[in-house]
Amino acid sequence: MGLGKFSDAFSSDIGIDLGTCNTLVHVRGKGIVISEPSVVAVERGTKKVVAVGADAKKMLWKTPGDIIAIRPLRDGVIADLETTEKMIRYFISSVIPRRLFVKPRMVIGVPTCITEVERRAVEECALKAGAREVKVIEESLAAAIGANMPIFEPAGHMVCDIGGGTTEISVISLGGMVVTNAIRIGGDEFDEAIIKHVRNVHNLIVGEQTAEGLKIKIGNASPDKKIEKMEIKGTDAITGLPRRLEIDSVEVREALQEPINGIIEEIKSTLGQTPPELAADIVERGIVMTGGGSLLKGMPKLISKETGVPVILAEDPLLCVAKGAGMYYEHTKDLSSRTIYNSLDR
Repeated sequence: MGLGKFSDAFSSDIGIDLGTCNTLVHVRGKGIVISEPSVVAVERGTKKVVAVGADAKKMLWKTPGDIIAIRPLRDGVIADLETTEKMIRYFISSVIPRRLFVKPRMVIGVPTCITEVERRAVEECALKAGAREVKVIEESLAAAIGANMPIFEPAGHMVCDIGGGTTEISVISLGGMVVTNAIRIGGDEFDEAIIKHVRNVHNLIVGEQTAEGLKIKIGNASPDKKIEKMEIKGTDAITGLPRRLEIDSVEVREALQEPINGIIEEIKSTLGQTPPELAADIVERGIVMTGGGSLLKGMPKLISKETGVPVILAEDPLLCVAKGAGMYYEHTKDLSSRTIYNSLDR
């Protein structure tokens, strides 16, 4: 057995969905082992890590002067290289025993809209965090593998992955990207749209956690017979005093219209760029939706209505990118076709 094959046999393959909102880690043979917010709390002067993940998220906007809570990724890309490296290192050390003498191989899903410099920054972070080998693949390709789509068939498959910072829509055939488009609209923009609406209409300032709570509990993309209501708390923009407000699901839907329409227009544009033979396959097979944003109530229904194409919500949509990244080597090791390898390595 050669050294490379020996290393492959005894190392762990790790798939990472390095998301703007959450980071998920998949380990071969174990499944999803980490699903934590992409937040790191550090000491202001020393940059020493105080907390990572859920514990750090609790500190967002609530820290004393000597501690900073940082979200090191924005719009699906690394905004703070040093903090991202510390976050990856922390997560990896949590799942890989120190006694393991072979470093892991890592596959990381990234949006197609990132630049080559940003892609290299992701690779550099993973290598510094302890990877033996790093493979960076498109998020939608990872999502398609994680959703168990038969993407190596000679047929068209469309996946729409709505993450925290980006939405990526791709048509895949024979394991390669035929058409792919990504826009920097995702769950974060949904939250920001709600914050903006509440401020403009009600003169109430609310934080991201309040907006996210509204989105999850009563948010919807399609009109619903049942109107739900929720009480929120914030700061009055005029008096500066704390105030309560009751808001309903109709208002939340109106607030979300702009970012939702942006995603729908991008899906239509991608369908318009798809070769006719593959478009026919998509009409028959449907669009598969993944990512946390696809869980917004009524989202698949609205996309199907606007495009005339069936829409299927993947099983465990939040986990698809991490699962697909973790299964990447398994899916490609038996492929002998140079064409498929070339399309994956683009």
